[in-house]
Amino acid sequence: MSTVGSANRIQIAGLSDVRSIRQVLLVDDSRLQRRIIATSLKKWGFQVIEAESGDAAIELCRNFRPDLVLSDWMMPGMSGLDFCRAFRELTGDDYAYFILLTSKSEKNEVAQGLNAGADDFLTKPVNADELRARISAGGRILEMQRELSEKNRMITDTLDQLRVAYDTIDKDLIQAKKIQQSLVPEFSRGFGASRVSLLLKPCGHIGGDLVGMFPANDHEIAFYSIDVSGHGITSAMMTAKLGGLLSSAYPEQNLGIDRRGDGTYALREPATVVEMLNERLLADSGIDEYFTMVYAVANLETGNVKLVQSGHPYPLLLRADGRAQFVGEGGVPIGLLPGITCTQVEIDMAPGDRLLLYTDGFTESRLDSGRMLEEEGLVGLIRNCAAKNSGKEFLDDLFWALTQKMSADVGMEDDVSATLFEFNGE
Repeated sequence: MSTVGSANRIQIAGLSDVRSIRQVLLVDDSRLQRRIIATSLKKWGFQVIEAESGDAAIELCRNFRPDLVLSDWMMPGMSGLDFCRAFRELTGDDYAYFILLTSKSEKNEVAQGLNAGADDFLTKPVNADELRARISAGGRILEMQRELSEKNRMITDTLDQLRVAYDTIDKDLIQAKKIQQSLVPEFSRGFGASRVSLLLKPCGHIGGDLVGMFPANDHEIAFYSIDVSGHGITSAMMTAKLGGLLSSAYPEQNLGIDRRGDGTYALREPATVVEMLNERLLADSGIDEYFTMVYAVANLETGNVKLVQSGHPYPLLLRADGRAQFVGEGGVPIGLLPGITCTQVEIDMAPGDRLLLYTDGFTESRLDSGRMLEEEGLVGLIRNCAAKNSGKEFLDDLFWALTQKMSADVGMEDDVSATLFEFNGE
């Protein structure tokens, strides 16, 4: 009876503010013990459900989930320890705080209880002050656990939403990749005895590099290499715009092609084309992107090549006798400044000579040593692995050799693309 008196004395402190505990399952084969503890629990504002054995308790728990379990250890049939194990095995996301009531105090016995899934212990006979303190502690733990569960649920829901959004974006990017690939309908094309070959390797689904070629008549072709600033969707949209302005399929819309009064076509001077592209880009409001470019026009009869370099890596002229020479005048990127004037460079190619246009995805690739490949490294790659090949095979071997040199930790950080013009005379 002294225990009940203690319960009455601490009632003024109350436990109804323990929001995480409402339903308490009390399991004990002693009716008197259940009555003593249940009286205190009810006065503190808890709903109490009683069971006289572990078997009865586990059947109750199949239909409802208590917030707190108070279970005697020593009971006939299913012990409190076995009941605790069975209780923990029941499915359910809501965690319940489990207190074993026991006269056992040995360390190994306490360890048994903890291993079975118990959270705390109370020594019988139960002291009301201690019971109140243990329930308060359990309530705090449950509150934190449920807050964590709610946050985890919110995180899971958010991740599910993000996964759906990612799948949608991924599908869009795959479609965008197909559209971007359509900008380069062919990667190798012969023009008489000469040939232009293209390489385009985005570092993601889509990229900001663009390569291309187009003829105007039987003796002139244009080819180019473009690198749009930035990465991703915005850069890819810019390449789509530029692909339309330099389309091989629609010469009437191509800025590089001039339609003459007699109905024939001719290629505009590279400097004129670059200046027109610069004006067109600056005229479109809301576009912050710019791009670098090498644009070249080749005479298939004489081997004369006119080109403009606009902030792009220096083109590499590979002579038939093995010499390698960088050409160009640097220049400024397109889309940054109005009214730019371009310096046009002319080179004369002999049969067997090759001209390589490439983006900085080659020269700025990170090697295992931590350094970049740079221009000298590019020349070394060509001499070591690709010089004997031609056309698309040359570019594919060059890219493969580059990937073997790349740092395994860094990988491919930027788009890699190239345009190869091989002159072989008429």
